[in-house]
Amino acid sequence: MDDVSTRGELRIYLGAAPGVGKTYAMLGEAHRRMGRGCDVVAGIVETHGRVHTADLLDGIEQVPLRTVRYRGAEARELDVDAVIARAPALVLVDELAHTNTPGSRREKRWQDVEDILDAGIDVVSTVNVQHLESLNDVVEQITGVRQRETVPDAVVRGAEQVELVDVAPEALRRRLVHGNVYAPDKVDAALSNYFRQGNLTALRELALLWIADQVDAALAKYRSAHHITDTWEARERVVVAVTGGPESETLVRRARRIASKSSAELMVLHVVRGDGLTGVSAPQMGKVRRLAAALGASMHSVVGDDVPATLLDFARGANATQLVIGTSRRSRWARILDEGIGAAVIAESGKIDVHMVTHAEVAGGWRWRRLLRPDTARRRALAWVAAVAVPVLSALAMMLVDPYLDLGGESALFFVVVLAVALLGGVIPAALSALIAGLLLNFFFTEPRYSLTIAEPDNFVTTVVLLIMAVAVAVLVDAAARRSREARRASREAELLALFAGTVLRGADLPALLERVRETYGQRSVAFVDDDGTVVGSAGDGPPASPDDADTVVTTADGDYTLLLAGPATRAHDRRVLTAVANQSRGLIRQAELAEEASAAAALAEADRLRRALLSAVGHDLRTPLAAVKASVSSLRSTDVEFSAEDTAELLATIEESTDHLTALVGNLLDSSRLAAGVVRPALTAVPVADVLERALASSRVSIDRVETGVDDVVVAADAGLLERVLANLVDNAVRHAPESTIRVTAADTGAGRAVITVADNGPGIAPDAADAVFAPFQRQGDRDNTTGVGLGLSVVRGFVEAMGGTVTVSDTAGGGATMTVELSTRVP
Repeated sequence: MDDVSTRGELRIYLGAAPGVGKTYAMLGEAHRRMGRGCDVVAGIVETHGRVHTADLLDGIEQVPLRTVRYRGAEARELDVDAVIARAPALVLVDELAHTNTPGSRREKRWQDVEDILDAGIDVVSTVNVQHLESLNDVVEQITGVRQRETVPDAVVRGAEQVELVDVAPEALRRRLVHGNVYAPDKVDAALSNYFRQGNLTALRELALLWIADQVDAALAKYRSAHHITDTWEARERVVVAVTGGPESETLVRRARRIASKSSAELMVLHVVRGDGLTGVSAPQMGKVRRLAAALGASMHSVVGDDVPATLLDFARGANATQLVIGTSRRSRWARILDEGIGAAVIAESGKIDVHMVTHAEVAGGWRWRRLLRPDTARRRALAWVAAVAVPVLSALAMMLVDPYLDLGGESALFFVVVLAVALLGGVIPAALSALIAGLLLNFFFTEPRYSLTIAEPDNFVTTVVLLIMAVAVAVLVDAAARRSREARRASREAELLALFAGTVLRGADLPALLERVRETYGQRSVAFVDDDGTVVGSAGDGPPASPDDADTVVTTADGDYTLLLAGPATRAHDRRVLTAVANQSRGLIRQAELAEEASAAAALAEADRLRRALLSAVGHDLRTPLAAVKASVSSLRSTDVEFSAEDTAELLATIEESTDHLTALVGNLLDSSRLAAGVVRPALTAVPVADVLERALASSRVSIDRVETGVDDVVVAADAGLLERVLANLVDNAVRHAPESTIRVTAADTGAGRAVITVADNGPGIAPDAADAVFAPFQRQGDRDNTTGVGLGLSVVRGFVEAMGGTVTVSDTAGGGATMTVELSTRVP
């Protein structure tokens, strides 16, 4: 593992679209650093023919690029080895999301940058927001163009600095008009497609939102590193505390309204307690979780017996500005005796605004059992105080009624007093209470009074019975309290296990599960390491890499993995839950391994299936045209028969037709193998459909007079070679299945950044249940003899069209027949 202290720093200029000035800003920083004496080189800088950018590149040493040959062409790529050998202090690497030419050192340029950083060299790079992996689908929905070059968000978020290069959409469009971004012949197309006002505004908003999240993460990291717990009101955040009871939904909805007024982030918090006040069923919490998801809130669960302190700790850790809690509507006397959670939170909230929300679901009133909970320190202290104070106060009270009671009545009253003390629990306080009560009864109320002398055996028996009764009751109370604590502990463990199991069942991966553990137990970081000491998953900042770095160590049942927690020490009874979580983490790893093995097995099975299908299909389809060629050639070479000119021409036509069939068959087989290997990489450019169709018809076996065309001046974003193969296969397929039909090929621009190309015939058509099957390999419709191909033509069509970012579908032709529709983008990325 590389020493983190020798790793270089990464700085990224992030833009919303091409032309905002990322490269210009990067070069400007390079000149500023060079002016301060920094050793700066340019690893690779893409000027794209922009004069001002090229001028700024002058004066910066450029490391020679590496030439990569691929398919007869040469490409220039970043020479990582040369940069590392040069060992500058800073290197400029443009376009972080770029995909390297096959044969390069790494597949992606951001991987090249990782190697340079590992060598201790600082890097400044650029990236557009549309190339971020997490926003890829969103950008496609906005622009209609799928970005095929992406960079993982984690790479960009891992940079030391990410600076947004922001330009208003109007200003960027003016740059295009002035020719500062693209060549003049491309400006009109760019302005009417990718660089439309709406597209640029949406992309700009995406960039601003993404960088805002990055700022949030950096702020949280800074606050954690500097142990800052005070709330910084940089952004409104609302935390709503729920118990899972019927009032929870009311609280969440109210908190959503509060958060909406200030466009604040909403977090729903459930405190998992161990003091007997849990009792929340999974369905109840499920309702709250579903409501939170529906309202766009995040759901969090943390462990804590001191609810006010736990709520405030979480709120401060999340840098929340507002806290929403429910009120129990207790009476004034109840508030005097027990201030309650709400009052405690308000008293300690500091800068956090607290909203007390009333609701009708919770019954009011103060419960005496809060004071008498069998597992609280208050109850234990009360037992000791009562052991002394209650018998003494009772003796003083009985002196008032002594003239009216005999010894039996007074003894009975002491029995009640001792029983009441024993019910508080604790054998020693109960025995002490019985002993004090017996002495007081003997001293004040038995003869001779005001003396501890026991004249009557009954008095001695009374004292002994008091003692025995108190001890017996206290033992029973303690046993019940112990079982109650065990039940509550089991309930708490069950709730936590359900929480973690639910996280796994909802499809979370190992880092997400570890993040839930970190949050629930209030840890700084959590790591999951194997027996070799390799960290296979982590959450939080600075996760522990070994047991020596951790505050809590939990090993899986098989001993192969260890769960390490850095932060407050966990309780002994939490170890069982953490052990279960560690085993769940082990299960996730094993599940991923099994999924990978299953995927590999499925790939092998599919390859075997294709091989068998290929052998079965090719066995006949290759022999048929070869047999025709062989027979025709043998006939022509024969000296026994003298063929006429017409016969000779017919035999030569048979040879030519069979050779065409073989050429098409081999071509489709090669295309299918390229698709299966994943090596089809289209170069998308603006392609006129009319030009491609003309070449496709010239290369096919179809007579031109059988094809009607109507493609006008439609231009699509496609690879000309792939689109030619697509159209040729579609036309050949139409002729094969509708030999007597005229084939109609049309193209039209839909006006939404998309164009459609249709190939229609009036043949027998395709059954509705076979619409998807026709695009599968080795599938042929049975409306003609199966001697003309192995059923790969439409499979190749789908593969090529999808590689170009389009779709292909089949539908019925009006009046009968089949229509193949290809939809492609008209915007060149």
